Amino acid sequence: MKKFICVHGHFYQPPRENPWTGEVEKEESAKPYHDWNERVAKECYEANARAPILDGKGKPAHYVNNFSQISFDIGPTLLSWLKRKNPETYRAIIDADRQSVLRRSGHGNAMAQVYNHVIMPLASRRDKITQVVWGIRDFEFHYRRKPEGMWLSETAVDRETLNILAEQGILFTVLAPHQAKKVRHIGFGSRWHYTHHESVDPKRVYRIFLDRGKQFHLFFYDGPVSRAVAFQGLLQNGDNFVNRLMGAFGHRDGRELLVSTATDGETFGHHHLFGEMAVAYALKKVQDQKLADITNYAEFLSRYGSYWEADIHEESSWSCSHGIERWRSDCGCRIDFHHKTHQKWRGPLREAFHHLQGIVDRVFETETGDFLNDPWQARDDYIDVMLDGSEESKKRLLAKNARRDISGDEAAKLWSLLEAEKFSLFMFTSCGWFFDDISGIEPVQCMKFAARAMELVQPYRREPIEPAFLKILAAARSNIPEMGTGADTFNRFAKDKHEIRSTKHETNSKLK
Repeated sequence: MKKFICVHGHFYQPPRENPWTGEVEKEESAKPYHDWNERVAKECYEANARAPILDGKGKPAHYVNNFSQISFDIGPTLLSWLKRKNPETYRAIIDADRQSVLRRSGHGNAMAQVYNHVIMPLASRRDKITQVVWGIRDFEFHYRRKPEGMWLSETAVDRETLNILAEQGILFTVLAPHQAKKVRHIGFGSRWHYTHHESVDPKRVYRIFLDRGKQFHLFFYDGPVSRAVAFQGLLQNGDNFVNRLMGAFGHRDGRELLVSTATDGETFGHHHLFGEMAVAYALKKVQDQKLADITNYAEFLSRYGSYWEADIHEESSWSCSHGIERWRSDCGCRIDFHHKTHQKWRGPLREAFHHLQGIVDRVFETETGDFLNDPWQARDDYIDVMLDGSEESKKRLLAKNARRDISGDEAAKLWSLLEAEKFSLFMFTSCGWFFDDISGIEPVQCMKFAARAMELVQPYRREPIEPAFLKILAAARSNIPEMGTGADTFNRFAKDKHEIRSTKHETNSKLK
């Protein structure tokens, strides 16, 4: 039996930029730092780029770039922020992936991620395609290679999403073990075995057969070990981490086995202080003592393939026991279980955004259909302008998508409506529903994106958009009496174009 270990970190922060200024405003709850991006960068991203391994006297003997040792995905909006605001850490991450390509048989440690962390089963097919296309092109822009795997926000999955990933050239994703529905060995006459809770064997790679004969691959991470890393303090001691990883192999014989863990990357240093040191120490010990080979998902798949087939539970995720209800209903999933709060506001918030998105989409399609070959292809291509806003980049988009020469008012309209489309996608960022109240900074940030999208399309609508939008939001009541309704929150906090003002319910969007 050959033993392999893969430790995966899902690194993510929501897009926090003020949609009018393009800058992240001051967030009081992140003190002593300016905002949560800056705070988590210091406690986690910088720390993992230079994790110390201590000598016998407790002094740093040398430093390890953990990104060169672990599998990871980094949210596109976060990676762009790091490039602008923390270029040294950004370069360390890119260099680590480049080193891993050389070390791992041509397969880098970095995975792609859907662009702005939407819950994919709740998105339309058209929006799913844009999220995947934007995620791929963003990855290629930063890492200068094609991604092989893509992380799904909250590992929320349905078959349509997997079909789109396969259509776009993605080979695999990573899911929680309870998302496996049934498995069987690939071969004539093989029978399905239904899996219950986490009974799927996570040490194998699985194949899933999709529409029109397409094949895709699934990894299921080790649930108990991953929970111990994320929530049970396993990173307090690097030796304990090694022992738990090795113990997960069990005693059975077999072909190549992979033990993989997957947690929020912020677990390594932000959620658990000095967690990055435990990771660095543990993986070094595994290698030095030749206990197992360190790998990433892409390399393992390339070397050993898959001999098992799996099917999934539709509309399931890793952080909601009710599937994907956390992002649309009062399912009971929340952060603070010590206080009796409701999340009935989640439904109206999503309904209001869907109502607005319908208007934005109709305006975009109607107003650009005269001079674009395909408005939705142009939206997919807009990621290139988002990454490089130069005039040359804009010219390339027009050369590819315009039916005729456009300039002046028509060009201004196009760029405004593409921005509106961008913000109409941003308003569905998952953090807007994850926490406990509609007045928190996360829903307010999503409302700001909605306000900006509304502002950009209003000139092309005769009737005002806001009244019907606010009528839907008024049905969402805050748990904090003085905050009133979602409409009150929108009017009080989201319409201010210059700063995201503090509320009494600020939270860190990575406390999950």
